[in-house]
Amino acid sequence: MALLMFLVVCLVLLIGYPVAITLGGVALFFALIGMFMNNFDPGIFRTAFMGAADGRIFGIMTNETLLAVPLFVFMGLVLERSRIAENLLDTMALLFGPLRGGLGFSVVLVGMLMAASTGIVGATVVTMGLLALPTMLRRGYDPGIATGTICASGTLGQIIPPSIILILLGDVLTNAANTLGGTARSVSVGELFAGALIPGLVLVALYLLYLLGMAVLRPASMPAIPAAERREIGYRQLAWRTLTSLLPPLLLIVAVLGSIIGGLAAPTEAASVGAVGAMLLAMINRQFSMDVLRYAMRRTTAITSMVFLILIGATIFSLVFRGFGGDELVTDLLNDLPGSKFTAVFLVMLLMFLLGFVLDFIEITFVVVPIVGPVLLAMGIDPVWLGVLIAINLQTSFLTPPFGFALFYLRGVAPETVRTGDIYRGVMPFIVIQILVMAIIAWWPALATWLPKQVYGS
Repeated sequence: MALLMFLVVCLVLLIGYPVAITLGGVALFFALIGMFMNNFDPGIFRTAFMGAADGRIFGIMTNETLLAVPLFVFMGLVLERSRIAENLLDTMALLFGPLRGGLGFSVVLVGMLMAASTGIVGATVVTMGLLALPTMLRRGYDPGIATGTICASGTLGQIIPPSIILILLGDVLTNAANTLGGTARSVSVGELFAGALIPGLVLVALYLLYLLGMAVLRPASMPAIPAAERREIGYRQLAWRTLTSLLPPLLLIVAVLGSIIGGLAAPTEAASVGAVGAMLLAMINRQFSMDVLRYAMRRTTAITSMVFLILIGATIFSLVFRGFGGDELVTDLLNDLPGSKFTAVFLVMLLMFLLGFVLDFIEITFVVVPIVGPVLLAMGIDPVWLGVLIAINLQTSFLTPPFGFALFYLRGVAPETVRTGDIYRGVMPFIVIQILVMAIIAWWPALATWLPKQVYGS
């Protein structure tokens, strides 16, 4: 019944029903079937499971760490309207444009900075799709390389902190550790932020290395901007534009990430600083108004309500899944595998990767991680290492056809001359790069665990 319930949830999600309603609704439906078939005790359901659901839901709604979600979302939405990305992209194009592949390098670097300051994939992909894609196509860039670079750079917000998925994973993995009664180490959001920082930079470096290789091997697919166009702006003016474009987002990144990783502030406190800082940057750029504030507040309320409703539905699903003995089934399955830890992690990552072709990262986080998390942590797996691996794996769900959200975002703003097949073709090398980074982290765990140990001593 537990496995059947999991499969039905995936099927109903594929049909297109809302995630939160699907998780809670399917779980309650199977609980009723279980009571009718006398293999799900009504008394246990009312006391142990529904009683636990009350406490768990109350814990979700009063979780201080999760308060960082609306604050970071608000920060990203305000920055989306403050033209920071536009200024950065223009400046980077002037700096790198005369090089072969220079526009591609600019898109990756701007994507990295936007990821570290907003963390919202949709906003970054749409913004760069509107600003950079027409220029890249006009300059003769191969449509596949141009669209793939924009999509992949936009998804950096999934792994480079502050990342919404890292906050959610921190909460889910902590709950998974708590279900083991203190036998497994929990993980804080700050540790996950620190753990994801170096792998995120490695991912950026490999993106740039791939573009450099394409510029050398296929120079016609990534032509340089004529040097004469750069001379239209003086070097002194270019240096000033670079300073004024880079300094504001860098200061915001240092204020937010530096305070969290340095232990000066909790994620929620740092997120509030980021929200205020985003409003100040919008004011400096003369892009702040009541319309912008109203837009950001409404979108923040909608996104946050969606996340918390999914959390509640996932809680009910998890409790009913355990009521059918699903947790014991998964534990026995993973423990009986040859190779134990390695095989278990490999199969879980493979499952998440395959689900990423058809499900959203939030759905995977709240359906799969609560089921497999306690089992993997009970095996003694480092939660920071596991969280970073999962985050990079979930990042691929934005790029994998046919339902990758980054592909949808870019398709919505791309010119009609760009075919959907070009977008699919363009993201494939970046998916391979992400899988390669996962393999590197699996082979060299210190890449994810070294910085948290230095900062937090854990």
